[in-house]
Amino acid sequence: MTGRPHVLIIVQNLPVPLDRRVWLECQALLARGYRVSVICPKGPGDPGHEVVDGVVLYKYRPAPEAKGVLGFAWEFAYSWLRAAWLSLRVRRAGRFHILQACNPPDTYWLLALLWRPFGVKFVFDHHDLNPELFLSRFGEPSGGAQQAQYRALVWLERRTFRAAHRVISTNESYRAIAIRRGDRRPEDVTVVRSGPDTQQMRPIYPERPRPADGIVLVYLGIMGPQDGVDQVLLVVDELVHRRGRSNVTATLLGFGDCLEDLKAQSTALELDDHVTFTGRVDRVQVAEYLSRADIGIGPDLKTPLNDLSTMNKTMEYMAYGLPSVAFDLAETRVSGADSVLYVPSGDIHAFADAVEKLIDDPGVRAELGRKARRRVAAELDWRSQAEAYVSVFDELSGFSRPGPAVPDDEPGRDADSQGRRYVDLDDAEEFDHYLRERRVP
Repeated sequence: MTGRPHVLIIVQNLPVPLDRRVWLECQALLARGYRVSVICPKGPGDPGHEVVDGVVLYKYRPAPEAKGVLGFAWEFAYSWLRAAWLSLRVRRAGRFHILQACNPPDTYWLLALLWRPFGVKFVFDHHDLNPELFLSRFGEPSGGAQQAQYRALVWLERRTFRAAHRVISTNESYRAIAIRRGDRRPEDVTVVRSGPDTQQMRPIYPERPRPADGIVLVYLGIMGPQDGVDQVLLVVDELVHRRGRSNVTATLLGFGDCLEDLKAQSTALELDDHVTFTGRVDRVQVAEYLSRADIGIGPDLKTPLNDLSTMNKTMEYMAYGLPSVAFDLAETRVSGADSVLYVPSGDIHAFADAVEKLIDDPGVRAELGRKARRRVAAELDWRSQAEAYVSVFDELSGFSRPGPAVPDDEPGRDADSQGRRYVDLDDAEEFDHYLRERRVP
């Protein structure tokens, strides 16, 4: 292939650059010489077309919130048609050579097949297990309607796997499903974990540190039916109202279908003085909130989907030196190893016990936070994952440009782009003080 290959990425679940994984992928491709365009839904206030840090973004107004089977079918059809139309706009601006589709949903294989006669290759970036999502929400299908829905999800997933020239899986559990259920050759499936860029995601001294006698719990992520955020509220209720931990507060970062229900639940539990819902947050706000918090919360219950899925929140907590408590899931153990306290799924009392252990022992908080930061930087950092990611496109395109997929940060920087001072992670005494107090010495 002569010239710089052009990659078109389609993502329906989140706007870009809010979708951190997709944004990191875009930046890795750019760093290695590719041209990158993205089709995605608009976020609040987003224009329909813009260029951000070299990535050309084409955005459509998202479908109304889906309700029921017909609602989801309409959402998928509407989003597919909008993406297909925008792919024509991308083509008019210049030929694209590789189409990457990120699920959910598993519908863009058909668009990839329509572009295949024009020499476009298809990469499937496998973010979610939609059949497992169905089982997690509804249980084993019973009755003709549910069985038909489940079979349709399995069929769509299989069509996506089979249409792809290459599959990118977020962990080994997903890779095993691509090989077994998708009938793909092992050499066609590459694991690219959603690790954080730990040179960018690192503790800062927060501008608004928490009160000296307070304890802040934090949740970061989507707030959907399968995410278990209601469990956070139950844990805070247990700590505040039954165990007298009046100094405990929780900050819940993110948005989703359940946000308004969660706010109502907080009010019903008389927790509004202890719980803050931030809504949508950007990278600047994430750094502030995770740097001032004491304990990260992983409330995802053990379900067929969650047990096999990598929780990005766990690795993001780790990047900021946060100890965390999580329900015991197979892939969360892969990510967190011995830097996370694990409790049985759904056991609120055990969860509260683990949180209290961390509240009462700053030394344990510091030890786990240190382990977390060391593990995520050494084992889970995006830099090595980015090399694996770009290698898929190099093999498909025959294009290769030397150099790192993630350029190193400026050496010697002691503050972020907002002027907030980084914690010196190489100064053991300073880092230990920060891990205990989460504020400037």
